[in-house]
Amino acid sequence: MAITVDSAEEAVAAPGNPQTISAGADALQLKDEIALYDRQIRLWGVKAQEKLRSANILLVTVKALANEIAKNLVLAGIGSLTIVDHELVSGSDLCSQFFVSEEDIGKNRAEAAAPQIRRLNPRVAVHVEPADIRTKTADYFAIFDVVIATEVDVDTITLINTYTRLSSRPLYTTASHGFYGYIFADLVSHDYAIQRDKSNVPTVLKAETPTRSVIAATTKKENGKVVEIVTKRETYSPISVVNSSPLPTEYLKNRRRLRQVQPLLACIRALWEFQRLSNNAFPSQSQADMELFTTLATAKHKELQLPPETLTGEFLGNFVQNLGAELAPVTAFLGGVLAQDVINVLGGREQPIQNFLLFDAEDSNAPVYALHPPVSLDSIMAV
Repeated sequence: MAITVDSAEEAVAAPGNPQTISAGADALQLKDEIALYDRQIRLWGVKAQEKLRSANILLVTVKALANEIAKNLVLAGIGSLTIVDHELVSGSDLCSQFFVSEEDIGKNRAEAAAPQIRRLNPRVAVHVEPADIRTKTADYFAIFDVVIATEVDVDTITLINTYTRLSSRPLYTTASHGFYGYIFADLVSHDYAIQRDKSNVPTVLKAETPTRSVIAATTKKENGKVVEIVTKRETYSPISVVNSSPLPTEYLKNRRRLRQVQPLLACIRALWEFQRLSNNAFPSQSQADMELFTTLATAKHKELQLPPETLTGEFLGNFVQNLGAELAPVTAFLGGVLAQDVINVLGGREQPIQNFLLFDAEDSNAPVYALHPPVSLDSIMAV
């Protein structure tokens, strides 16, 4: 049942009701929440806010990017947030994080950040686990509505993704490296609705792209005109296949579009491969590391069928120099985009990220690439 101000007031005022006191208290709380979240309810509606209110979110690794995500989701009014991090606060954390201070150095990062997160919105339950996420089993992830893993290596992403797929839970992974960053989404299979003016052309239930299909269409009258509510379904792939998937066909058939693909994509894939070979370390600027990383990046660039001239030595050097750095404008952008996508997914509205977003702050560009294996997606749903 949708929450409205009128229904809240009626529950408070209902005479002769044996549950008047408890119902009235609940209604007052709901009325307060409606007033608190009034501006965002006007944006995404009461039903979406209700879903947010009951959402249980897992956030892995509490660094600058996670700070931004936690802030946005907690202020939006999710039900609960569980933060998991086994690392301790260090001096470097003070440069980019706003939930920890000098007094927290040496404390667990999740435990140090939790009090400040709770202060943002006391209505949100914030739980802390000072544990290594790699020690968790599949059952652990099944209790969450959305899982968000930040600043973890590709082997950890793959492990978490395996578990989230077993319980059909949406997964987002994200990381920032100085001026660069990415967001990966695996929502398994996600339905969402868009509302638009009714056209004279009937809506056909069909596949629009290899990953998106129209599965339902209804109409209603609103403000004197007929509007159409179209339900679509997006199908996703796990990171285990996305990491080696080609660009969409529309890119591969168009050299001009290939030239516009950011070399950042090849560099992120090369970084993940480098970390697998070096115990999760970032490449340094030593000659040996730069030679290995350049070889890996060149190979990944070629696999993507990108023009060789778009991967320059200057870009490779800049990328390596930025590794591990946290810049507030970049983490703010990525955290804002990811949190908004989570809100849309929970509310079942708007098209979600499909499925790999790259951000290059040097040219203020954030393209999204749909990376999937060149086979029917139905065949990988069980992966």
